[in-house]
Parts: sequence; structure tokens; C-alpha cells
Amino acid sequence: MDSAQEDASSTDVFLVTANVGSLFEDPERLLQLWLSEFLAKIAVAQPRFLALHLQEVGGKTYEKSMEYVQEFIRCLCDAPEMGDFTCVHIFMDEDFKSAEHFTALGSLYFVHKDVASLKIWNFLTHSWEESLQDVKDKHIYSGNIETIATKEKSKFPQHFFPECKWSRKGFMRTRWEINGTVIDLVNIHLFHDASNLAACENFPSVYCKTRRRALVHTIERFHLDEQNGTVPFFLFGDFNFRCDTEGVVKELTENLTPHRVQNVKNENDKIHYRNSTGNNVLTVGKKEFSHADHQLKFKEDWLKKFDRELEPLKDVLVEYPIKFVPSYPFEEDPEMPTDYMSTRCPAWCDRILMSPQVNEIIESDDWTYGMIGEAVCMGDHKALRIPQLYRSYRRAWRTW
Repeated sequence: MDSAQEDASSTDVFLVTANVGSLFEDPERLLQLWLSEFLAKIAVAQPRFLALHLQEVGGKTYEKSMEYVQEFIRCLCDAPEMGDFTCVHIFMDEDFKSAEHFTALGSLYFVHKDVASLKIWNFLTHSWEESLQDVKDKHIYSGNIETIATKEKSKFPQHFFPECKWSRKGFMRTRWEINGTVIDLVNIHLFHDASNLAACENFPSVYCKTRRRALVHTIERFHLDEQNGTVPFFLFGDFNFRCDTEGVVKELTENLTPHRVQNVKNENDKIHYRNSTGNNVLTVGKKEFSHADHQLKFKEDWLKKFDRELEPLKDVLVEYPIKFVPSYPFEEDPEMPTDYMSTRCPAWCDRILMSPQVNEIIESDDWTYGMIGEAVCMGDHKALRIPQLYRSYRRAWRTW
């Protein structure tokens, strides 16, 4: 890797990640709400390159949701706000019958007509495809996309999965040269916490360790890829990062008394933490995490110190300061857009991370890292974005 060019053209880039699974569980109420809020942000930002990374496309029952996925793409591509994006590349992993490959990831890229120079990488020939700027068309790859060479996609090895039960977790990478500067854009979905009770036993929890293992596996794969080389990368998706649940419970239950309620099958075990008058303040069950002041407590600044999953990787992954409330789990009811469900401890699951080398290709500090749809129901996850990240490039890279 050598520097190839100085003072490349300015390019405004808009990066977005969104877990959209719940949109397809209730498409009639949520799909248009999500699209309207997203498109309103695009209209204001007016980026020249838009990257939208989606996870859980199609929801839990993809075979029943395919028509809504197609409608989602059509509405997005045909929206007036997207009219000046003349080059479109969409990669939708829809082969739900393939347990070995299916990730339910969707990576959507929209390039404005004003972008002077654009290339996309071919991961099979290990070279650039022809310039796309003259191709005024949409390239939508859906269904089984295993043979599409302009993306690299991988499901995590089965032994990585908790209890070795395969689910739709993996990553998808594309590489772009935008006005002379090369970046990798990686969509990722990591494992969730199956049980709050197990998660609060210690930190790092068994789930945290599994996520970290998969994340390190992904980064090492990029670094060891001699054929494609390494370039600065953005890694954005649903990392399922959770707060240090053990620490959160200790913080919330000081001076409270625990009372365990056991079920014969151990499926509905709960711990009630009560105050001196016998009132429940906090209840923790396998899929319950409920505080007496649930809607306010987890939006306060104290929770941020328990966001610790990235600490061991701070030398290899960089993130802008988080100044927004946890992105998950929000109510899926349009009448309750700012309320959290009482199923999990609210956490910053959805993130936009980058390699340290990204700092070498960014001149401007004019960035905003935050949510889309703060006051609108976007499903159980709020979308995250970094708009207009690149004002100008200081250095361009090429791959050898």
C-alpha cells in the first residue's frame, strides 16, 4: 500500500446502519414510517455517496416477507430524494433456504451523478472493475448472491455460534475508490444475548466473548488477505454490543434486596430487587429487564460507563464519541417511538466503527454521529448515521 495521490476531490459521504427486522414483522405500520424518516435525512444531507447497511432484512420469516423487501427497495430507489443517485449497487442476501450461507444482510450503495471518479473492487480477480460513473443504471443483486464478485460475504463458522445453533450472523464487504480514495465498507451482524440472567453473571459475559471472537476473526481475515490487500475500512452494522450487565445490576440494586422466583422448568426464573418497603425496583428474567423508572433511567449519562465491549479492541477499532441514547430495544409501536421495551437492558447495539487508518484520509472534523428517527418509530433498533463525513481527502490509497 502506497500513497497514490494528494489533494483528491472533496466528497460528502453518508454512512447508515439499521437493523430492520421488525419493519418486516409489521410492514403496514412501520415500513413507510422508516422510509419517510430516512429519506428526509438524505434530503437535508445531500451526500454524494450513500452507504446503507441493513441487518435482518425480511424479519424472522423471510419467505413470507419477500414481497415487502422488494417493495422496500422499489420505494427507496424510486423516491424523488434519490433521483440524483444515478449509480446504484444493491447486494441483498435473500437465499433463506441455505443454512450455510444465509446472513439476511443488505448492503445498498447510491452514488450521486456529480461524483467524478468511481470504481468497485472485484474480490475474485483482485482488481478494479471498469469505472461505473458512465453506467446510469441500477445494479440489484438479490436471491443467491454467492457468485457476485464485487462483494465478499461470509457467515461466521458454526462453532462460533452459541450452542452451535446457526443463525443469520456474518459480514459483507465491498471496496470502493471514490474520487481517488479507497475504502472498504463492511456490513456486520454479531450475536445477541440469549438470556439476561446469564449476561449478568459476570463481565465479559459468555455472549460478549462470542461477539469479540467473531469480531477479531473478521478483522484478522482482512489483515491476512494478501490477495486483496488492506485499505482503510468502515465497519458498521448491528454489533449487538451490550452494557456490562453485571455492573449495571450492581449499580441499580445498591441497598435493594434480591428475591428469586423459580419456575419448575427454569425458563421463567426471575430476580426481583426490592426496596425497604417491599416494592419491586428492578426485575431481571431471561427475557425481562424492567426498572421502576425504565423510560428515564436508561437515558441518563451514568449508563455510558458500562458500554465496555470495545475496550480490548481500542487499538484496532476507532469510534467517534457517542452522544446519543442507547439504540436498542425500542418499542415497535408507532404511538411509543421514544420508549424502551422492558426485555433487555438498553444498549448501544448499532455502531459505526473504523480502522485507525481512516484518520489519514479525512481532513474535516465536521461530522455528526447520531440516530435517525429519534422521535419516530423505526422498529426495535434506531438507525445510526455519520453524515457528510468527508469534506476533503488528504491522501488517496491504492491496493497492490
